[in-house]
Amino acid sequence: MKVVLEHLTKKFPNRNRKVGGFVVAVDDLSLEIPDGKLIALLGPSGCGKSTTLNLICGLEKPTDGRILFGEDDVNSLPPEVRGVGMVFQNYALYPHLTVEQNIMFPLGNLKGAAKLTKEQMKEKALEVAKLVQIDTFMERRPSELSGGQQQRVAIARALVKKPRILLLDEPLSNLDARLRLQTREELRRIQNETGITTVFVTHDQEEAMSISDMIVIMKDGLLQQIGKPQEVYDDPINLFVARFIGTPAINVFNGRIEKGRLFIGEDAVLDVPGLEDREVFAAVRPEGLLVSESGALGCDLVRYEVMGRDSCVIARNDAFVGTDIRAIVSSETAVDTASPTVRFDLKPSKVYLFDRADESRIRI
Repeated sequence: MKVVLEHLTKKFPNRNRKVGGFVVAVDDLSLEIPDGKLIALLGPSGCGKSTTLNLICGLEKPTDGRILFGEDDVNSLPPEVRGVGMVFQNYALYPHLTVEQNIMFPLGNLKGAAKLTKEQMKEKALEVAKLVQIDTFMERRPSELSGGQQQRVAIARALVKKPRILLLDEPLSNLDARLRLQTREELRRIQNETGITTVFVTHDQEEAMSISDMIVIMKDGLLQQIGKPQEVYDDPINLFVARFIGTPAINVFNGRIEKGRLFIGEDAVLDVPGLEDREVFAAVRPEGLLVSESGALGCDLVRYEVMGRDSCVIARNDAFVGTDIRAIVSSETAVDTASPTVRFDLKPSKVYLFDRADESRIRI
């Protein structure tokens, strides 16, 4: 099921009565979520991603704009008739019910021709339990399950009614690191097998990039960029997106362009022909800093961290915006750890320039 948001806006009354007015949680958001795709809404806390999910679900009503499921305007429809499945961050399982009863619960609310017998409900519950691989725990209660198993029960409960759209609100944030990795792989598998259009809210960009067909990056209720994960990583539209996507974070320097060359401090690090002289932010991905004895950019070496396949060179430079520069290099790269300094060449495809005033992208 395709989902279209047209100029979607949501305002809440300001709780500060002295200030008055409204807080804009979602600001004129327009986007199309293709049928059968897994889309991640990504951004920092307070950016409006969960509010957007609640608007799609029907838990919140938009102040302005329209929500379309296919060609149908669903603005006036209550949540229970929109055909959506919702998985909350805290799972929201009924503690006194078994796994089977939790999964069956939404089926008990079906009316008229859609009403099912108890045997039919059990059959459907077992079907989705097998899909999420919890069919051996049907008689257990939530307290007898691990966090990952509880999450699967919540997903099964959302899937049992065969929703047109599956909505996931930070479903992995309560899990430990290894379990989070396993569960996100399961989410991708389940979505592939069911083909249900899925909207996944997270503030973890690694999660978003690893399992999504497309990511939607938001800030202060505004859409910043939408695209395939690798495309957004390789071609950020502004400094906020460049900083938000990528682990370790992108390295940002105060730079300047003089006579077709990019300077960081007193070092001329890259030729940028055709660009006018100006002050810029120069951002370099960690893998775009190449250790070289004759490198263009000189830095103070802080330490060298071996991480297995790769290593991390941590350095400092007076022009750096922040504290530590991080360069990801092969563990086979020779780094003189006895030296107080290290030099880097810059990989042109991993260097991005941004305007100092509005942080918009300057194309090289």
